[in-house]
Amino acid sequence: MGIRNRTQGPNFFEFFTQQANKLVEGVEILSHIYAASPEERIALRDQLHGVEHQGDELNHEIFQRINSSFITPFDREDLQSLASHLDDCMDFIDEAGDMLVVYGIAGIPEQIAHLLDEQIAVIVHCAELTAKNIPALKSPVDLRDYWIEINRLENEGDLAYRRTLTTLFDSGLDPITVIKLKDVIQSLESCADAFEDLANVIEALALKES
Repeated sequence: MGIRNRTQGPNFFEFFTQQANKLVEGVEILSHIYAASPEERIALRDQLHGVEHQGDELNHEIFQRINSSFITPFDREDLQSLASHLDDCMDFIDEAGDMLVVYGIAGIPEQIAHLLDEQIAVIVHCAELTAKNIPALKSPVDLRDYWIEINRLENEGDLAYRRTLTTLFDSGLDPITVIKLKDVIQSLESCADAFEDLANVIEALALKES
């Protein structure tokens, strides 16, 4: 497979860029959900579902074009993996927003709320960094700074995750609320993990293409 194939056939890179931009849109809504009142969260959650649905449609379109294209810029399995991991990031963002609404959690202690904000900030940075770098995917070997920074952010997210859990378990909240908040905290950690998994896929692709 030569470099010449990168610009032939369907513009997969444009679809990947659209997927990455949906991640930025999704995490912005997610951050609003966590800052909103329980009453306001429902409408925001519905907006997030809409963005997630748009991401699903993009993912389906990419898979259809992969299956119907004679020429692809990378191996079909690599394109499918990229699309799936971008979609996974969106799914976990949607889950993190939905869980807060489904559990009907209100009155989160300020200290825990602050730590949740730290977890969300990591996810926001991961989404923005992904959207910024995905357009350069035609040359994955040039994205080394991207996957290194994503890995650093995920480590930062791990620290925030552990601090939040420790604070939650020491909070003295009733057991049911602790269980609900633990699930919420875990869902945010899963978001950060999904971005790291995506970065690892891109790193592996770069090694393959170098």
